[in-house]
Amino acid sequence: MKLLCAALFFATLGWGQNAPPAAPAADPNAGESQALSQAVSEAGNSPVDFIRALEKHLARYPNTTRRNEIERALVKAAIEAKDDKRIVEYGGRVLAREPGDAQILDKIVRALLVSDAADTSERALKYARQYEELLRQTRSQPAPGHMSEAQWHEEVDKGLGRVLACEARATGNLGKIDEAIALARRGYETYPTAEAAREIGRWLLRAGQDKDALGPYADAFTIPDSRNTDTDRAKDRVQLGDTYRKLYGSEKGLGDLVMEAYDRTTGLLAARRLRLRQNDPNAQAGNVLEFTISGVDGAKLPIASLKGKAVVFDFWATWCGPCRVQHPLYEQVKQRFHDSPDVVFLSVNTDDERELVAPFLKENHWDQRQVYFEDGLSRVLAITSMPTTIVLDRHGQVISRMNGFLPERFVDMLTDRIKDALKN
Repeated sequence: MKLLCAALFFATLGWGQNAPPAAPAADPNAGESQALSQAVSEAGNSPVDFIRALEKHLARYPNTTRRNEIERALVKAAIEAKDDKRIVEYGGRVLAREPGDAQILDKIVRALLVSDAADTSERALKYARQYEELLRQTRSQPAPGHMSEAQWHEEVDKGLGRVLACEARATGNLGKIDEAIALARRGYETYPTAEAAREIGRWLLRAGQDKDALGPYADAFTIPDSRNTDTDRAKDRVQLGDTYRKLYGSEKGLGDLVMEAYDRTTGLLAARRLRLRQNDPNAQAGNVLEFTISGVDGAKLPIASLKGKAVVFDFWATWCGPCRVQHPLYEQVKQRFHDSPDVVFLSVNTDDERELVAPFLKENHWDQRQVYFEDGLSRVLAITSMPTTIVLDRHGQVISRMNGFLPERFVDMLTDRIKDALKN
C-alpha cells in the first residue's frame, strides 16, 4: 500500500550509518553539508541525539535549502523517541507541504489526543478528517501489486475504523457526546477494534448510559486486536468492574457478560475472515505453500501442487533495469534443467499496474508461460528489492535467497542452489 505503508526517507541524512558521505567539493553549500554530515555521524543511532543535532543545524543554518528533508527526518526521529511535542511541531510543517502523508497524519492525530484539551482535540479532529478522506480516496484506487483487492480493502478498512475512533475521541472531548458515540460505532462497524469499542463505552458512560456501556467495554477487553496492549486491557477490566459494581453492587454475573463478549467478538472476526477468504484465497495464507497465484493468462496455480519439486521464483518488475539484465542469465539456468521434471521455474511479477505486464512481455519477447502475478507472495517472502531469486526445496522450505545478482557468477550459483534443493 503505497500511501499507507510509505516509510520516511532518511538516506540523504545518513541517520544510523557509520560514515555519511561527504559533500562534493564543488558544492556551493559544501560547508553546510559537511556540518550536517558530522552532526548526523556524531548523533549515532540515538533518536534523541539525532533530534538535538538537526535542531542545532537548523538554528545555525536557518535558510538551508535542505529544510524540508531535515524536518521530515525530525518527524521520524520524534516518532522513534515518542516525542509528542515534536511529532506535532514537525509533523504539522511536513503536512503543510505534503498533506497526503498517511503515516504522519496518523501519528500527529494520536499525539494531539494524548491530551483531552479542547484546543488539541480541535486540531486532532481536523487532521483525523483529513486522514479519513485520504483513506477513502485510497480505497477506490487499484490494489498495489503486493496485495490482492480483498487484502487492500481490508487494510484500508482497518485504517478507517481506527481514524473514526480517533474522531470520536476528539469530538467527545469537544462536548458533542451523541456525535462521538455515533462516530465510534461507525468505526467499529467499519472494522471492529478494541479502540473503537472502548470509545463507544467511554462516551456512553459520559452520557449516563452506564448499563449500555458494559457491552462495548467487554468487547474492548476480549476482542483479538494486535494493537490492544496489556495495559489497555487492564484499564478496560478496571472500568468494567467499577461500572458493573456500581450498577449491581458486586461483580457477580460479570464473568458471563465477558464470556458473551468473547463469543461475540471472536464470531464477528471469524465471519469477517470467512468473507475475506471467499473473496481472496490468499487472505489468510501464512506460508508459501498456502498461496495460489494467478498467471498473466488468467490460470491459477496452487503452490502446494508443486510440493515434491524444487521451485525457483524469479521476482521482477517491468520498471526494473537489472531484472532485464538478469533475464537471459535466468533463461540459461532454465535450459540446464530443461529435461528435469522435478524443477519448476516461476517468473513472478510485482508491478502495481498489472496491465503493463502483458505488453512488456510481448515487446521484449519474453515467454509469458510460467509468468505469474505475486498476489501477496512477496509479503510472506519479505521481498524488498528487485530482482530477487528464491529457491524452495521439495518440502516447500526456502533454502536460497539471492537479492540482486553477480552477472559473471549468477548462472553457476543458481544452478548449484537448485541442485542442493533437489537433495532435500
